[in-house]
Amino acid sequence: MIADTIAAISTPPGRGGVAIVRLSGPGALGAAEKMFSPAGKTPVSSFTPYRMYPGEIDCGSFRDFGLCVYFRAPHSFTGEDVVEFHCHGGTEIARGVLRSAVRCGCRLAERGEYTKRAFLNGKLSLSSAEGLADMINGESEAEVRAGYMLYTERLNGCAVRLQDALKEILAGIDADIDFPEEDIEHTDLAHIREDLRKMCDELGTLLSTYRTGKKVKEGVSVVLAGRPNTGKSSVLNALLGSDKAIVSSVPGTTRDVVEGSIEIGGVRFDLYDTAGIREGAEEVENIGIDRAKKLIDGADLVLFILDASEKMGEEDRAVYASLAGKSRLVVYNKTDLADAGESEVPADIRISAKTGENVQLLRQRMFEICMHGYNADAQFLIEERHFAALSRAKHELDEAVALCGKIPLDLLGVHLRVAWEALGEISGETESERVIDEIFAKFCVGK
Repeated sequence: MIADTIAAISTPPGRGGVAIVRLSGPGALGAAEKMFSPAGKTPVSSFTPYRMYPGEIDCGSFRDFGLCVYFRAPHSFTGEDVVEFHCHGGTEIARGVLRSAVRCGCRLAERGEYTKRAFLNGKLSLSSAEGLADMINGESEAEVRAGYMLYTERLNGCAVRLQDALKEILAGIDADIDFPEEDIEHTDLAHIREDLRKMCDELGTLLSTYRTGKKVKEGVSVVLAGRPNTGKSSVLNALLGSDKAIVSSVPGTTRDVVEGSIEIGGVRFDLYDTAGIREGAEEVENIGIDRAKKLIDGADLVLFILDASEKMGEEDRAVYASLAGKSRLVVYNKTDLADAGESEVPADIRISAKTGENVQLLRQRMFEICMHGYNADAQFLIEERHFAALSRAKHELDEAVALCGKIPLDLLGVHLRVAWEALGEISGETESERVIDEIFAKFCVGK
């Protein structure tokens, strides 16, 4: 049982309309009695939970007029008694409230400690806490949605259901091992094999979502590549809708990577305009070319930019050949100029970065290629930890299906118990304390 009471500023630092200082623990209400003078007749000890009360907050050397709300355990975020002070949003005001809370017996909260207490008190699973972190840190609509799916325990519910099914099978196996002389047979191997096969299929379906889920969480990496002066920087600016990169008719203007991000269909796309790839470039430009090649190797998609007003040259062919085997779109730019017609490399799309012709269509094509089959309302694996745990569980169940009926029941049970433990890592039931601490350290102080 947690005996101490923590306090922290839960709103971002800086000036704002309102700042919130949160207390959690058995001494939260007692501290509030010392710190808050209600404007009405109801004393703090008699506050109705979940109702805002106006009054004066003691900030040490000064006072502020604000609001106080009490959340009674266990019906609070942390599962403990929680008190929040809503004060004016000046930096020093919130600090004064926090200092007053410490004087009244609270200690300063550590990073993620409120959410960790919620986990330890059974208010949410470990995966739900990770979903909350993904929502808070999300940089795109899709990442927030995926985080919310995780926060609402959908993945944990699936893992717990599979654990319960394995527990039932293991109970039957243990009964047959412990009481072999009984006439009742608890283990129907054919039925077990079929049940395990269904679990494997379900896990396989979940695991197949990780590739898309990783893009949702980390963003889609798109590199613009081509020889110098094909208009890569102009295409980047057109896609972003702003003048991010310097545009010049002088070849080799872009010597380093220029980055920008956009949302397409709610998914973040990270765009990289790279130095034009060519032979004979001087030293500084060559550094940019080397960086371009490394980015291309790790990209989800490469936009190979060609000049529609010119025929392909040797430098174009060399760049195109280097992209063999990579996911790419052949983009002919500068269609507003005299069109030289089709070259030996067919165009996937023809655009004009200058006039905006087909730029929106290019965005749509990028989304279709990189997020094929994406459904915003579907559940995705977005955490590498979850992917690893479910992969281990599926591996053990695959082994159990293959060996069912060929090995003794106690050895079959070993595979099922390892799978059960791997599934328990989703909720945190079987995860190590070190990993749990690392997860909550990702949160800010006050959450």
